[in-house]
Amino acid sequence: MTPVVVADAVEKAYGDTAAVDGVSLSVDEGEVFALVGPNGAGKTTLVRCLTGTTTPDGGSVELLGDAPADANDQRVGLLPQDFQPPDRLTAGELVGYYAGLYDDARDPAAVLSDVGLDADNDTWYGDLSGGEQRRACVAAALVNSPDVLFLDEPTTAVDPAGRRALWRVFEELAESGTTIFLTTHDMAEAERLADRVALLADGRVAATGTPRELVAEHGGRPRLVVELPEETETAPDVPGFSPEVTREGVVFSDVAPEGIGEVVAALDDAGVDFEALSWREPTLEDAYLALAGDVEGVEVQR
Repeated sequence: MTPVVVADAVEKAYGDTAAVDGVSLSVDEGEVFALVGPNGAGKTTLVRCLTGTTTPDGGSVELLGDAPADANDQRVGLLPQDFQPPDRLTAGELVGYYAGLYDDARDPAAVLSDVGLDADNDTWYGDLSGGEQRRACVAAALVNSPDVLFLDEPTTAVDPAGRRALWRVFEELAESGTTIFLTTHDMAEAERLADRVALLADGRVAATGTPRELVAEHGGRPRLVVELPEETETAPDVPGFSPEVTREGVVFSDVAPEGIGEVVAALDDAGVDFEALSWREPTLEDAYLALAGDVEGVEVQR
C-alpha cells in the first residue's frame, strides 16, 4: 500500500509546552486511521501539522507525496475541531460556498442529505442545534469528494442517532476508497471506524495497531466487577480469589463468563453481600488508560 500521510519525528511546542513530541506515523491509501486521546493530548496540533495549517518545529510531514503546502488541495478535505462558519448562512449556503471552491464538487443538496440535513431549510447556521451545526460542517468537508479526509473530533455535540448516521457516512466513504484520518476521544468511535489506531498521550504515540491488537496487548484481562452495599477501601476476604478495589468496584480479574457462578458462590460462602455485578471484557479505553499511565508516569486504576 502507498502511504498518503506520513509524519516523521514531528515536534511542535507552544512556549515551554510540547504539544507534539516526536510523533512518527504513516497512513496508507484507503485506510481509516484514528488518533485517539483526551483533550490536550496533542491531536489537533498534529492534524494542523499534517495539513499544513501549522508548521512543525521539527521533523517532516508528507501529504499525498508532497509537503502539505504543495499538496493538491482539490484532493484533500479538512474538518477542523474549531470550525466556526458565519452565523447568518443557511446550511445550504455554507456548503454551496465551499462547493464553489472546487473544480468538480458534488451537489450540495445531496451532501447535506447524506449527513441528515435539508438543503432547503432556511434556518441560519447560528440558530441550528450544536449537532446540526457539526453535521453541516461535515458536509462542507465532504463536498469535494476528497481522496484524503481529515476529521478532527467530527461528532462533537452530535446526539447518539446523529453520531451513528455520520459513522455510516464515514464507513461508506472508506468503502469507496477514501483515506480518512480521524481524531477522537470517543474510544467506541475509534473501535467501530478505524482500521488502525494510534494512542496519543502527552504529545507522544504510546502504541499503534488495530483495535483488536491494542486491546489484546494492553487492555488487560476480562473481569467481574462487584458492587458492594457500601464503599470500601479494603477488598473482602474471599477464599480462592484475590479481588482488588478499583474505581469500578471490587474487581475479580481473569474471570470467564462460565466462572461467574463460582465467584458468586464464593461470595455467599464468605458472607459477602453485594448489590450488583457485571462482567466486562477489556476495551480500547482500557488499553488507552494503561498506556497513558505508562507514558505520563502515573498509575491508572481500572
